[in-house]
Amino acid sequence: MFSGLPGIGKTAAACQWAHNNQPRFPGGQLFVDFAALRSGTGGDVSEALAICLRAMGVRDQYLPAGLAERTSLYRNLSAERRMLVVLDDVTRPAQVVALLPQGLGSVVLATSMWRLGELILDGASLLHLDVLDADSAMELLAALCGPQRIADESAAAVRLVELLGGLPIAIRICGARLVTHRRLTITALVDDLSDEQSRLSRITVSSAHEERTVSAALEIAYRDLPEPAARMYRILGHFPGHSFDTALAALAAGLGTAEEAQEALDVLETASLLSVLDDRRYALHSLVRLHARDRARAFDSPDAERETVRRVTSHYLALTVMADFAVRADRLRIAVMAEVFGATDSGAVADPFAGADDPARDAISWLEAERANIMAVLRAASGFGFDRAVWQLAEAFTVLFLHHRHLADWRESLELGADAAQHDGNPAAEARLRSLLSRPLLDLGQDNQAKTELDIAERLAVESRNLVLHASVQEFLGRYWDLHDSARAVDAYRSSLALNAEAGEKRGEALALYFLGCAQSSAGDHVAALTALSQARDTLLTLRDERMAARALADTGRVRARLGDTEGAAAALSQAADDLHRAGASHYEAQASEDLADLLDDPAEVRTYLRRALTVYEEGGSPRAADVLARLAAG
Repeated sequence: MFSGLPGIGKTAAACQWAHNNQPRFPGGQLFVDFAALRSGTGGDVSEALAICLRAMGVRDQYLPAGLAERTSLYRNLSAERRMLVVLDDVTRPAQVVALLPQGLGSVVLATSMWRLGELILDGASLLHLDVLDADSAMELLAALCGPQRIADESAAAVRLVELLGGLPIAIRICGARLVTHRRLTITALVDDLSDEQSRLSRITVSSAHEERTVSAALEIAYRDLPEPAARMYRILGHFPGHSFDTALAALAAGLGTAEEAQEALDVLETASLLSVLDDRRYALHSLVRLHARDRARAFDSPDAERETVRRVTSHYLALTVMADFAVRADRLRIAVMAEVFGATDSGAVADPFAGADDPARDAISWLEAERANIMAVLRAASGFGFDRAVWQLAEAFTVLFLHHRHLADWRESLELGADAAQHDGNPAAEARLRSLLSRPLLDLGQDNQAKTELDIAERLAVESRNLVLHASVQEFLGRYWDLHDSARAVDAYRSSLALNAEAGEKRGEALALYFLGCAQSSAGDHVAALTALSQARDTLLTLRDERMAARALADTGRVRARLGDTEGAAAALSQAADDLHRAGASHYEAQASEDLADLLDDPAEVRTYLRRALTVYEEGGSPRAADVLARLAAG
């Protein structure tokens, strides 16, 4: 039994298997297309039996009129043959059971969009077909329009199969367009499909006889859905994310219980319109999502998408803020927590990290797992002008990027947040987000843009009269000047230290002292730097900030290396790398590993630490990956 999405290749798989195994069935092969029967006589079992009996040599004048008589005759005739029966596009188990041949060694192949699990009781094996992987999709495209054409536009071909999501019918339709219109390039086709709003309608091919579209294939499956499942399908078309669980689907749909949502999701899964991921969450294929969205816009109110995005945004905002607090409760925040939780649709949202053995670790793991969803929520919420929720979510979300440097996502989230804060008329929030934005910009080598953001942030921080915020912006300014003018960096950190002291912000003082020590070392005053770093580390350990204390230890190692104390430097960096690993601060762990490699003499140890750094840089998209890779290649 083959099941799967419309256009996944169920019929092709069944027919190919039948063709390859034809010699095994000397009693012949029968084929019944239930989709054709439904469009004609209603697709009943009696007419399917009549088709099979005629193919087995029964003339119409001897064809029984009743279902029971036809079933009996079919069983008697099939008992004398070893035959293959292919049943295409069945919708009910009875359509298969009634046509089971009785001959020893006979086989039935059935295809369906529905996962007809009841057939297991009749000895069926169920095989759910999935989309093609990238290599198989490229192979199919090359078979359709020629390998040379693919080789000539390889990058565009890769992008094309990405846009089509590995769905065979979509690849075949686009391949047919390329063959039919020889002047159409793959690049031009990719450009044509790049607009998500019109992509589904453009995956089409016309001939003299018919027009074939992915949308038409999906429409057949959608029409068979009961109304609760059809409504859930339309809502999921507006869902701003890539995967979801039952509770989130219920929230998005505004349902009172998860049981109602589960019933609808079960129907969608059975209809092969919904995939179940390895973590038991659900996902829609990209083209299925576009079809669901089109159906929603055709049938539901214009405000339905906005309401779905609002509900999902408030859900992710609450959980992301909880994750942020689980990692570090005493960080500077502009968002007011009572306002955040008062705006959620979830009522008293349970904190999933509160009872964990290691709440910070679990929170970072959750944020990492949900990163793509949160980014999608930020984009959707920004598009609808949910400005306050956008900047609050971006502010809380940045805690992930302080540990895992996904630079492109970090930059985009903060740009969305800063613009939202500006639209919301909150200068303190805008200052906070623009100062944070300088971090990924500096990591990406875009120093001038980082300085522009910091200048705006400094002006807004002064206007806000928030001493701790002003101190934080001065700290970020120091990070910029670290790369350009050590003396100005020292001044910026001293200013941050003074402002934090005035505000009574102990952790802020410790951070400013830490960065001051780094800047003093860069300016050549290594002795003063060691004193500042030691004091900062002691305070950070007292405040139970193991991550920043480990960073202070790593920079202590760097200062010792500049003083010629190689042994002390290596010991400090080695311990710091391990401490940073335990704290989940992968980016700083990579920096410590790379610096430690510079001090070691053993080539094997050097390569071990460089590989450790390379893994982190590659996962985060850091430009440092290229430099480390070059060092490894050079031996």
